[in-house]
Amino acid sequence: MKLKSLVGVALMCLTTGAWAAEIIVEMKNAGADGVMVFEPAVVKAEVGDTVTFVPTDMAHNSELVPGLAPEGATSWKGVIGQPVSVTLDKEGVYVYQCLPHVVMAMVGVIVAGEPTNLDQVMADSAALKGRFALNKDRLDNYLGQAK
Repeated sequence: MKLKSLVGVALMCLTTGAWAAEIIVEMKNAGADGVMVFEPAVVKAEVGDTVTFVPTDMAHNSELVPGLAPEGATSWKGVIGQPVSVTLDKEGVYVYQCLPHVVMAMVGVIVAGEPTNLDQVMADSAALKGRFALNKDRLDNYLGQAK
Protein backbone atom coordinates (compact mmCIF):
# COMPACT_ATOMS: atom_id res chain seq x y z
CA MET A 1 0.00 0.00 0.00
CA LYS A 2 2.82 2.43 0.84
CA LEU A 3 4.45 1.79 -2.54
CA LYS A 4 1.20 2.63 -4.35
CA SER A 5 0.96 5.89 -2.37
CA LEU A 6 4.53 6.86 -3.20
CA VAL A 7 4.02 6.10 -6.88
CA GLY A 8 0.82 8.13 -6.84
CA VAL A 9 2.53 11.14 -5.28
CA ALA A 10 5.41 10.90 -7.75
CA LEU A 11 3.03 10.77 -10.71
CA MET A 12 1.04 13.70 -9.36
CA CYS A 13 4.23 15.77 -9.02
CA LEU A 14 5.29 14.92 -12.55
CA THR A 15 1.93 15.77 -14.11
CA THR A 16 1.38 18.98 -12.16
CA GLY A 17 4.89 20.35 -12.65
CA ALA A 18 5.54 20.35 -8.91
CA TRP A 19 9.21 19.64 -9.59
CA ALA A 20 9.61 22.43 -12.13
CA ALA A 21 11.85 25.26 -10.98
CA GLU A 22 11.21 28.98 -11.04
CA ILE A 23 14.30 30.94 -11.99
CA ILE A 24 14.58 34.68 -11.39
CA VAL A 25 16.59 36.84 -13.79
CA GLU A 26 17.12 40.48 -12.85
CA MET A 27 17.17 43.25 -15.46
CA LYS A 28 19.80 45.78 -14.34
CA ASN A 29 21.49 49.01 -15.35
CA ALA A 30 24.80 47.65 -14.00
CA GLY A 31 26.05 44.29 -12.84
CA ALA A 32 28.96 41.88 -12.86
CA ASP A 33 29.26 41.96 -16.68
CA GLY A 34 29.10 45.76 -16.95
CA VAL A 35 26.25 48.05 -17.91
CA MET A 36 22.82 47.00 -19.12
CA VAL A 37 22.76 43.34 -18.12
CA PHE A 38 20.56 40.43 -17.18
CA GLU A 39 21.70 38.56 -14.05
CA PRO A 40 22.27 35.73 -14.33
CA ALA A 41 23.02 36.23 -18.02
CA VAL A 42 23.25 32.52 -18.80
CA VAL A 43 20.60 30.26 -17.28
CA LYS A 44 20.71 26.47 -17.36
CA ALA A 45 17.21 25.11 -16.89
CA GLU A 46 14.98 22.19 -17.79
CA VAL A 47 11.95 22.01 -20.04
CA GLY A 48 8.98 22.89 -17.84
CA ASP A 49 10.89 25.40 -15.70
CA THR A 50 9.64 28.98 -15.54
CA VAL A 51 11.97 31.94 -15.95
CA THR A 52 10.74 35.24 -14.53
CA PHE A 53 12.45 38.46 -15.58
CA VAL A 54 12.28 41.12 -12.86
CA PRO A 55 13.21 44.76 -13.50
CA THR A 56 15.44 46.03 -10.70
CA ASP A 57 15.79 49.19 -12.80
CA MET A 58 12.63 50.26 -14.58
CA ALA A 59 13.58 50.97 -18.22
CA HIS A 60 14.01 47.32 -19.26
CA ASN A 61 12.06 44.50 -20.83
CA SER A 62 12.80 40.94 -21.87
CA GLU A 63 11.77 39.48 -25.19
CA LEU A 64 12.73 36.45 -27.20
CA VAL A 65 14.84 37.21 -30.28
CA PRO A 66 12.97 35.75 -33.27
CA GLY A 67 14.89 32.92 -34.92
CA LEU A 68 17.24 32.42 -31.96
CA ALA A 69 15.28 29.77 -30.09
CA PRO A 70 14.21 26.16 -30.51
CA GLU A 71 11.78 25.68 -33.38
CA GLY A 72 8.20 26.00 -32.14
CA ALA A 73 9.17 27.42 -28.74
CA THR A 74 6.75 29.78 -27.02
CA SER A 75 7.78 33.38 -27.56
CA TRP A 76 7.52 36.25 -25.09
CA LYS A 77 7.69 40.04 -25.15
CA GLY A 78 7.59 41.82 -21.82
CA VAL A 79 6.34 45.34 -21.21
CA ILE A 80 9.03 47.86 -20.28
CA GLY A 81 9.38 48.12 -16.51
CA GLN A 82 7.18 45.06 -15.82
CA PRO A 83 8.07 41.50 -14.85
CA VAL A 84 7.44 38.80 -17.42
CA SER A 85 7.49 35.01 -17.07
CA VAL A 86 7.95 32.25 -19.61
CA THR A 87 7.66 28.52 -19.14
CA LEU A 88 10.23 26.74 -21.26
CA ASP A 89 8.44 24.28 -23.52
CA LYS A 90 11.17 23.12 -25.91
CA GLU A 91 14.68 21.82 -25.37
CA GLY A 92 17.52 24.01 -26.63
CA VAL A 93 19.04 27.48 -26.57
CA TYR A 94 16.96 30.66 -26.28
CA VAL A 95 18.46 34.13 -26.85
CA TYR A 96 16.57 37.11 -25.45
CA GLN A 97 17.12 40.86 -25.38
CA CYS A 98 16.08 44.11 -23.76
CA LEU A 99 14.76 45.99 -26.78
CA PRO A 100 15.61 49.52 -25.56
CA HIS A 101 19.19 48.47 -24.76
CA VAL A 102 20.04 45.93 -27.46
CA VAL A 103 22.52 48.46 -28.87
CA MET A 104 24.45 47.97 -25.62
CA ALA A 105 24.23 44.18 -26.02
CA MET A 106 21.71 43.72 -23.22
CA VAL A 107 21.09 40.09 -24.08
CA GLY A 108 20.94 36.78 -22.30
CA VAL A 109 20.85 33.05 -22.96
CA ILE A 110 18.74 30.24 -21.57
CA VAL A 111 19.65 26.60 -22.13
CA ALA A 112 16.68 24.29 -21.51
CA GLY A 113 17.96 20.74 -21.22
CA GLU A 114 20.57 20.08 -23.89
CA PRO A 115 21.75 22.87 -26.24
CA THR A 116 20.43 20.98 -29.27
CA ASN A 117 20.20 24.08 -31.50
CA LEU A 118 23.38 25.85 -30.35
CA ASP A 119 25.17 25.61 -33.71
CA GLN A 120 22.13 27.06 -35.50
CA VAL A 121 21.75 29.90 -32.97
CA MET A 122 25.44 30.75 -33.29
CA ALA A 123 25.18 30.79 -37.09
CA ASP A 124 22.00 32.89 -37.07
CA SER A 125 23.08 35.44 -34.43
CA ALA A 126 25.09 37.71 -36.79
CA ALA A 127 22.18 40.07 -37.44
CA LEU A 128 21.60 40.58 -33.71
CA LYS A 129 25.31 41.11 -33.00
CA GLY A 130 25.42 43.63 -35.83
CA ARG A 131 23.09 45.84 -33.78
CA PHE A 132 25.57 46.06 -30.87
CA ALA A 133 27.53 49.32 -30.51
CA LEU A 134 29.06 48.24 -27.18
CA ASN A 135 30.00 44.90 -25.65
CA LYS A 136 30.29 43.33 -29.09
CA ASP A 137 31.60 40.01 -27.77
CA ARG A 138 29.00 39.63 -24.98
CA LEU A 139 26.67 37.28 -26.85
CA ASP A 140 29.53 35.11 -28.10
CA ASN A 141 30.79 34.82 -24.51
CA TYR A 142 27.35 33.82 -23.27
CA LEU A 143 26.83 31.29 -26.06
CA GLY A 144 30.24 29.82 -25.20
CA GLN A 145 28.86 29.06 -21.73
CA ALA A 146 25.85 27.28 -23.22
CA LYS A 147 27.79 24.12 -24.10
